[in-house]
Amino acid sequence: MIRRPYLLYLGGSDDPLSVKTAQGIMTWRPDDVVGEVINSGSIATVGAERMTIAEGVKRGAKTLVLGYANGGGFIESSHLDDIVQALELGLDVASGMHHALEDHKQVRDAAKRNNRTLHNVRHSNQAFKVGTGIKRRGNRVLAVGTDCSVGKMFTTLAIQKNMVARGINADFRATGQTGIFIAGTGVPVDAVIADFIAGSVESLSPSREDGGWDIIEGQGSLFHPAYAGVSLGLLHGAQPDRLVMCHQPNRDHMRNLPGRDLPSIGSCIEANLWAAKVVNPKVEFSGIALNTRYLNEADAKQLCSQLEQEFSLPCQDPMRDGVGRIVDQILA
Repeated sequence: MIRRPYLLYLGGSDDPLSVKTAQGIMTWRPDDVVGEVINSGSIATVGAERMTIAEGVKRGAKTLVLGYANGGGFIESSHLDDIVQALELGLDVASGMHHALEDHKQVRDAAKRNNRTLHNVRHSNQAFKVGTGIKRRGNRVLAVGTDCSVGKMFTTLAIQKNMVARGINADFRATGQTGIFIAGTGVPVDAVIADFIAGSVESLSPSREDGGWDIIEGQGSLFHPAYAGVSLGLLHGAQPDRLVMCHQPNRDHMRNLPGRDLPSIGSCIEANLWAAKVVNPKVEFSGIALNTRYLNEADAKQLCSQLEQEFSLPCQDPMRDGVGRIVDQILA
């Protein structure tokens, strides 16, 4: 169990997408956050109070969370001194990187010396079976996307919250490091051996007899050359009854791939339906969730209206508009 409250470490990047782990925690679990720490003069922020590691300890922080992400999922060498300082001051450290904290001798030694715990959230010690595709009881929603980092986690959390507010038995199933920090449990599917991705998601969302809903966090995109394998395994393991397409308009290229255009929403809907029908022939799309952070309100509403007419699906920005109409369609 990761001790709370958290002190969020943002690293040195000024790219808002690079601190999405910290932003997700701050958005959905603000009461678990003491403050934020930056490195190397960064101006990045997630809206928490800016402070030093020592000040965070005085405010009662228990765990330093590495709240940034980078291509390759490695712990940057320029951050090691800060991690060691946190351990020396009595904090545990939690990371969502692919590379383990223990891979760095100075971190490993500091943790041992100070009797502190290192949490590698992206490393699972669970043993999974391969997927079977056998029909399971219960209802499942999966968020899919045109690209990485377009709002799949936010959308699923918003759907789960909306359902619970309606008195519906619904659970959020985390499949990435940020979601696991928020939910307290989950499976980091992009760190699962490829043959067992589908099986790990079947384990995460097993058969349920209560008629409730599992709202499953999506990862990557079927159209992203780096991460499509994870997205496909997740689709097959989730065995979704309903899908929600997530998209951020006005991107110049796919995440971390300059020169590669985003696929159209229509082609993504078609591809995800085709793949999902392998395990659930009755799967349907229930909405489009737009991340319109870089559009003004008028343009965002116009685009949502345009997409609703084009695809005959409710289209909402979960941040600006909520997800009420998408949930109506899920439950229809």
